[in-house]
Amino acid sequence: MSMNNSPNVFLDPNANRFQVNIINESHDSNEASQEDVGSDPPHYEETSFTEEAHNRLRISYRPGKRELYDNFLQNGEKTEASLHPCDTHNKMYYLQTFGHNTMDPVPKIDYYRNTGSVSGSKLNRPSLLEIHEQLAKNIAVSTGSVERVANGESTAGDEAAASKEEEKKTGFVKFGWVKGVLVRCMLNIWGVMLFIRLSWIVGQAGIGLGVIIILLATMVTSITGLSTSAIATNGFVRGGKIFRVTNAFKLRKIFIVVVTTLTGISMSAICTNGVVRGGGAYYLISRSLGPEFGGSIGLIFAFANAVAVAMYVVGFAETVVELLKESDSIMVDESNDIRIIGTITVVCLLGISVAGMEWEAKAQVILLIVLLIAIANFFIGTVIPTNNEKKAKGFFNYQASIFAENFGPDFRSGEGFFSVFAIFFPAATGILAGANISGDLKDPQGAIPKGTMLAILITTVAYIGVAVCAASCVVRDATGNINDTVTPGMSCNGSSACNLGYDFSRCRSQPCDYGLMNNFQVMSMVSGFGPLITAGIFSATLSSALASLVSAPKVFQALCKDNVYKGLHFFAKGYGKNNEPIRGYVLTFVIAMAFILIAQLNTIAPIISNFFLASYALINFSCFHASYAKSPGWRPAFRYYNMWISLFGALLCCGVMFVINWWAALITYVIELFLYIYVTYKKPEVNWGSSTQALCYIKALDSALALTTVEDHVKNFRPQCIALTGAPMIRPALLDITHTFTKNNGLCICCEVYTGPRKLCVKDMNSGMAKKQAWLTKNKRKAFYAAVAADSFRDGVKSLLQASGLGRMKPNTLVIGFKKDWRNAAVTQVENYVGVIHDAFDFELGTIIVRISQGFDISQVLQVQEELEKLEQERLALEATIKENEFEEEKSGMCGFFRKARKLNITKHETKNESTINTVQSMHVGEFNQKLLEASTQFKKKQGKGTIDIWWLFDDGGLTILIPYILTIRKKWKNCKLRIFTGGKVNRIEEEKLVMASLLSKFRIKFADINIICDINMKPNKESWKFFEEMIEPYRLRESCKDITTAEKLKRETPWKITDAELEAFKEKSYRQVRLNELLQEHSRAANLIVLSLPVARKGAVSDYLYMAWLEILSKNLPPILMVRGNHKNVLTFYS
Repeated sequence: MSMNNSPNVFLDPNANRFQVNIINESHDSNEASQEDVGSDPPHYEETSFTEEAHNRLRISYRPGKRELYDNFLQNGEKTEASLHPCDTHNKMYYLQTFGHNTMDPVPKIDYYRNTGSVSGSKLNRPSLLEIHEQLAKNIAVSTGSVERVANGESTAGDEAAASKEEEKKTGFVKFGWVKGVLVRCMLNIWGVMLFIRLSWIVGQAGIGLGVIIILLATMVTSITGLSTSAIATNGFVRGGKIFRVTNAFKLRKIFIVVVTTLTGISMSAICTNGVVRGGGAYYLISRSLGPEFGGSIGLIFAFANAVAVAMYVVGFAETVVELLKESDSIMVDESNDIRIIGTITVVCLLGISVAGMEWEAKAQVILLIVLLIAIANFFIGTVIPTNNEKKAKGFFNYQASIFAENFGPDFRSGEGFFSVFAIFFPAATGILAGANISGDLKDPQGAIPKGTMLAILITTVAYIGVAVCAASCVVRDATGNINDTVTPGMSCNGSSACNLGYDFSRCRSQPCDYGLMNNFQVMSMVSGFGPLITAGIFSATLSSALASLVSAPKVFQALCKDNVYKGLHFFAKGYGKNNEPIRGYVLTFVIAMAFILIAQLNTIAPIISNFFLASYALINFSCFHASYAKSPGWRPAFRYYNMWISLFGALLCCGVMFVINWWAALITYVIELFLYIYVTYKKPEVNWGSSTQALCYIKALDSALALTTVEDHVKNFRPQCIALTGAPMIRPALLDITHTFTKNNGLCICCEVYTGPRKLCVKDMNSGMAKKQAWLTKNKRKAFYAAVAADSFRDGVKSLLQASGLGRMKPNTLVIGFKKDWRNAAVTQVENYVGVIHDAFDFELGTIIVRISQGFDISQVLQVQEELEKLEQERLALEATIKENEFEEEKSGMCGFFRKARKLNITKHETKNESTINTVQSMHVGEFNQKLLEASTQFKKKQGKGTIDIWWLFDDGGLTILIPYILTIRKKWKNCKLRIFTGGKVNRIEEEKLVMASLLSKFRIKFADINIICDINMKPNKESWKFFEEMIEPYRLRESCKDITTAEKLKRETPWKITDAELEAFKEKSYRQVRLNELLQEHSRAANLIVLSLPVARKGAVSDYLYMAWLEILSKNLPPILMVRGNHKNVLTFYS
């Protein structure tokens, strides 16, 4: 049978490398194949890896367009049957990639999505194990399309349909960069400052300083904006926003332009560092610097936005009250009228916000149109010839003399550069208005940088234009009296108004109501049609208030969803098609109402200025920190930023905070520090891949590399232990005693060796790594977990001993539990155990063998506990089912009632019996394992007053004395005193004591007593020796009782047995171990802990079972004992 790729599957002649063709099932396809030979060059494809690869789907990949294959997948099209990998029995199809029948998929964006992505469903690519392992037949995969074959999931077409269905169902509203970012930023930057404070600022600072202030403020926010864009194009960003205020002066204005420009640059960098979701500034900062910084600033930022609502509404109310005042229509008084109007306004704005983002966006567009008309109206008004009434109020159209006179500053009423700047700065800080609703943008990565930076440019030009035009047309002071004209012979003294025919000299001695310095309604006077300026003021204030009212709940909702503050999770719930934070709206309304009662715009402005500047500072710092950490994940698409400029922007924002109001800045820092400490203490279970993580890694790597350049010094020696605990929860006591002398002092690695079938071992090992490391973290054990899969226990430990650690941070001490069951264990287990000790000595590691009376392994207890938990879960599930059935039966009338009663009695009886059985089992298990459980936790408890007895019999470099010393400086062991036991001669006891005391004092190790043991080399008593002989009897060869041939045969068959020659050769050493146990029983039976010099078995001379017998008799029937042997290199020194 020939196989031919049908040319008719796709109509496009330019087949591509993703083209899917069907293998012809017909035996008559030879003819067609012959016809194709002349027209097209042959395509060579590899043979299928199964002989039954007939009737399969083949995907050939050729140069050309890719859309055909994409369409095939997206539409979920199938040919005759659903695709299925590797099924050789059913009439299924293989997926071919690049001409191979394989499950290996081509790159696709869906593999890289987060779970729950709103822009598409996450697909799981085949695991490496599925691709690497031998292909199995009859794989149970549900029928589906190509994507199911490649990924074990639904098809891309199915997902696309599901995504569209979900979008249709929920009705998401998404905005582009103009409507979502540009419009919002412009409306927020153009606020009340533009219409009712800008003229006053120009009057105070002059044209020169005013323009400088605008440019400086714009620079700071632009840097933040660019940094945000860089971060946003490096990931997914959510919503957030910035602020605005009123009074400031001209030089301040340029300074503000600098601030906003720097912030804008940083924000642009952040926003282009990946997909951006909802949460705005909080999302940017938290995903860059981590939950500690993000959680602290997120709360402040949301609160600042809520207060900003009050500020903008008060600005609107001020304007309305001014109109009421002009018409003599004040309701109560000015302050209370502001409160009344403010309350009504914020209620109306709340209604628009609750109606949904779509209505809010439409309102914003209308307000922008009004605002643009108002600004244009002002510029038109400057060229319309003035009249006498306006001249009397200081407006003379464009005059060079007025420009010159207003160019320099003229600070009055105690105002200065920084006080005016503090009032004006919020006017340039609406740059995060678009970022705050990032979750509602179609393309946040592209929209935020483009819309934000363009908004900064347009609004900066407008601010400078309005400031210069106003200062070129209107004098600083005017009386408003048309009769105040210049009299003949009057000296003008350089006054531009005087030169233009008006005498405003009395304004020097008494207050005037008009001019740049005195009249906040200068723009209305200058404009072509005054009411349009009023409409512009209404538009600017209401749009900013509306944007803040939307931003604050959005940011707060994102913060609450992350559950950084668990008590605030109530506000995470959303409602409606756009997941509107209704609860957040209500909270924002309450906060705004509280500040509206203040009714003083200039009082509110400095407060929110500091809150927003703190957010700016962290946005800039986020961009700097992410760049400085050099993480490969920091790849912002926005390239027009610099890490040092971002750092400068952060420092500048911090400086501006103190410039605006030093005590408000201190309060802001204290609140942020408190929240930071709180979040750090709570440690929310989130992992966002922050730059803090990246920098922590860099520092750790640099420190590890720096250590390698420095030779080890004995003064800096610390036990760095590799503890053979297996799974750390299985032998907690062994981990606890090791952790006691390594916590905050040295390295501790809990190691586990998997033996058995390699495939199963590797699978179990990989699946348990994270779980066991998490157990260590949860139980506050400062240790690492490492595991290896090996053919034998010894081979695994040998690998760990050689490869564990990094640079200078390598284990120097092996900690292993005593093998309590060595007499019942298989020979290979004993050989592996003793072999591990030999390997540790070969690799020059210190060795500590720990023995406790009950042993370390509590796996049986854990297994019983797990079974009991399962039984309890089953019981609860059964009770729930019974209650549900009872509820259903209640509906069936009186018959149901009697059935219910009968069933209830039976159930109670069964439950009682089951409970009794469980109780009996639990009691039995508890009694059986009580001592084991107590032993497993004995090193967690605080040790009472007692002693740690150190039997320092052999000089091993000092590890035998260092370990107990470290224990005594721990809280749990600090009440224990050190008693030293060492060997000596009968006639030199006092001298030996003095020598040991002198040595310990030089080592600066405190001790309670020194005992010189003179009878170590005496023979043990007969009972002890008899016990030892009986213990080793099953393992003796006794070749001396047999003929030579039989003895040699036994040696070959059982080489592990103890020969008579060996026992005789090491008889004195055996005596010593038995005698030492007698001495330990005599002197240290009541000690809290015994630390004893570990005997060393000469490799190849002492058999494994004889060595285990030594360890057994040495440590038998004693308190917890540590048998320690250093690597015979100094770990103590008395030199400084």
